[in-house]
Amino acid sequence: MHKSIHSRQHDVFLLLLRRSRESVRLRQLDLAQLLGRDQTMVSRVERGSRKLDIIELRAWLRALDVNFIDFMLELDVSLATHTSIDPRLTSASKSASARVHFSSGRRRAR
Repeated sequence: MHKSIHSRQHDVFLLLLRRSRESVRLRQLDLAQLLGRDQTMVSRVERGSRKLDIIELRAWLRALDVNFIDFMLELDVSLATHTSIDPRLTSASKSASARVHFSSGRRRAR
């Protein structure tokens, strides 16, 4: 098994994370403050140089008011499409002509 941090799947995950933050109009600094961390940590996660464990991901999504299960379902559907993502959206150098389209952040009351 190859390392997930250097995969298309990880790029899709990072894109969903960033879009979740942007959909609630938060800057990296705003999210960092909600998490009790610094902006550098948020940036490293979104760039892919630092991974989140499952507990950190749950806290991240709660800070954004994003339902964990909805996020995972959206990630699963996105990964199942086997479509490359636009390289302008992530650090990966994929086909410039293909994109994965994500729905706007689905939210559910906790």
